[in-house]
Amino acid sequence: MIDYTLIKAAEAFATGAHCGVGQIRKYTGEDYIVHPIRVATLVGEVKNASTDMVRAALLHDVVEDTEVTIETIEYFFGSRVSNFVSYLTKKTKQDYPGYNRRRLKEIEAARLAQAPYEVQTIKYADFIDNGPSIIQNDPEFAKVWIQEKNMAMEGMTRGDPELYNRALSIGW
Repeated sequence: MIDYTLIKAAEAFATGAHCGVGQIRKYTGEDYIVHPIRVATLVGEVKNASTDMVRAALLHDVVEDTEVTIETIEYFFGSRVSNFVSYLTKKTKQDYPGYNRRRLKEIEAARLAQAPYEVQTIKYADFIDNGPSIIQNDPEFAKVWIQEKNMAMEGMTRGDPELYNRALSIGW
């Protein structure tokens, strides 16, 4: 059973974190939190959705995009949610000096291929929400993004099958 009180707390935390750094959506100028909310909504609709999955979906970009640490996520939301968020947090050139974008995406794809059902399901929802905006607003980058998405999807076969198929179908 989904605990909406716990979900609302995660939403408030994510909203504060993203707004606290003035983050907005790149192509639309919307408050950034609209993206995690849409991802969490998609995740909440899957058959095996749990409160922790929805909370992690709301928090999935907090560590990589704000000043919040994974330790803070664990303190407030527990080890299960922080583990999911950790899987979903992109590694950067700071984590791997000298690596180019392609190599970083290969590392990310390998990590996500090992991720559990919950994490892969959240990542599918992330792809589903990000794809149309990227394709519509930045066709040149979309070519790169679609290749990166497809590379990650090759190893991500454990998540929700319906969201998997929707994410896989994004592209030209």
